[in-house]
Amino acid sequence: MSDYKLTNASGIPYSDHEDSQTVGPRGPVLLQDFMLQENLAHFVRERIPERVVHAKGTGAYGTFTVTHDISQYTKAHLFSKVGNSCRMFARFSTVGGEKGSADTERDPRGFALKFYTEEGNWDLVGNNTPVFFIKDAKKFPDFIHTQKRLPKTNLKSATMMWDFWSLNPESLHQVLILMSDRGTPHGYRHMHGFGSHTYSMINAANERVWVKFHFKSQQGIKNFNEEEAQQMKGINPDFAQEDLVNAIENGNFPKWKLFIQVMTEDQAQDFRWNPFDVTKVWFHDEFPLIEVGEMELNEIPVNYFAHVEQATFSPSNLINGISFSPDKMLQGRLFSYPDAHRYRVGANSHLLEVNRCPFTVNNYQRDGAMADSSHYKDAPNYYPNSFDAIKPDHKYANYEEDLNGTHVANFNRNENDDDHFTQPGLLYTKAMDESARQNLIKNIITSMSGISGEKRDEIINRQLCHFFRANIDLGMKIAQGLQININANMMNHSPS
Repeated sequence: MSDYKLTNASGIPYSDHEDSQTVGPRGPVLLQDFMLQENLAHFVRERIPERVVHAKGTGAYGTFTVTHDISQYTKAHLFSKVGNSCRMFARFSTVGGEKGSADTERDPRGFALKFYTEEGNWDLVGNNTPVFFIKDAKKFPDFIHTQKRLPKTNLKSATMMWDFWSLNPESLHQVLILMSDRGTPHGYRHMHGFGSHTYSMINAANERVWVKFHFKSQQGIKNFNEEEAQQMKGINPDFAQEDLVNAIENGNFPKWKLFIQVMTEDQAQDFRWNPFDVTKVWFHDEFPLIEVGEMELNEIPVNYFAHVEQATFSPSNLINGISFSPDKMLQGRLFSYPDAHRYRVGANSHLLEVNRCPFTVNNYQRDGAMADSSHYKDAPNYYPNSFDAIKPDHKYANYEEDLNGTHVANFNRNENDDDHFTQPGLLYTKAMDESARQNLIKNIITSMSGISGEKRDEIINRQLCHFFRANIDLGMKIAQGLQININANMMNHSPS
């Protein structure tokens, strides 16, 4: 039993955990009761800053296994042969809600994956939607502000949300997905995941293709409608968390199949839309899904805070053979994600168990809060040096390319790229059945009915113009539901 002595954090045994040391049974507490101080001091420091976005989430460990050969596209060792596998960690989340919010809220869902590969940790940080609201990271803080709370009242506001969307028609594609029943998935097991951005793959011959990542739920798609989601918010605000935990602990391990879409550089030149625009998709009939592998989640972390809350993901964590693209949103995330982790968790968050690469790590970064020297000990902290054998391996050199322009400017993101309506229109007419269209319209009317204030009519009319340009039937039904009189001026904004 000696191994189970109660000790403080320094391993010093102590005997009284529940009673403070006092002067007499009713006397004042003594400052010398160091365990009283330690317990209280640690308690008030048990939380780190909440994520600005994706605060409410859950996570699990699992395994990814390669089932199909894609070595023609990438030299990544993970994909070098069928049967390769690695451990992985997944975190699912809502985007706009706080930690205490309900996880059945109408919101996109984060779909963040960490693969512990022999060539380093690969993070694929996406959502349950193939597109996003904006196409330039410079707009991200403003967009997220509209999804949070009003500075004055600290309340959510349909007015500022729809004001932003109505002034940014590039958001329409994602807005239609969000306002459909896909905006309220039935937990995390019954939704697809997407890398969303365009990435690149580079093969052993140093040939590059552009790719998109798709994770298809093998549990099947299942969504709440608006009424069911609202009801579940009151019954169990942690429904999605509990659903995933129960499934895994009962041995019902959820699975997703990974597919990629591949676009050559020549195809990218001739593509109808900017292939690096995250508000657009690549049609499957033009760029079919290519099966790659399967991920299975089979282990709930032993401690939520240590693993799920302190997990960090970054799109900059890419392994050899997988690389970036000119996607403006992706480029911005390459900086903002690691920067957020350094602020929220700390400069050495990569040393925590959930984030740590389980294979060899050699670098010259040292010190900082919570530094752990168990790996590098007294090794040099500079390069080059005469004492270690660490050398750069040029096998991992960056892909070399000639950029197609030398003119530096703040280019208008929508110049010559302002078709924000064709794909949303096709989503409405081709990808949704009649029931899904009815629920979409109902959800939009319910949400837009919350717009208030002196700018109400202006915001509604501006947004209706976007709906009309995507599909006249969509615009008409929303206008009728909002009891808006359609005038000739508005109709002139819509296609014939």
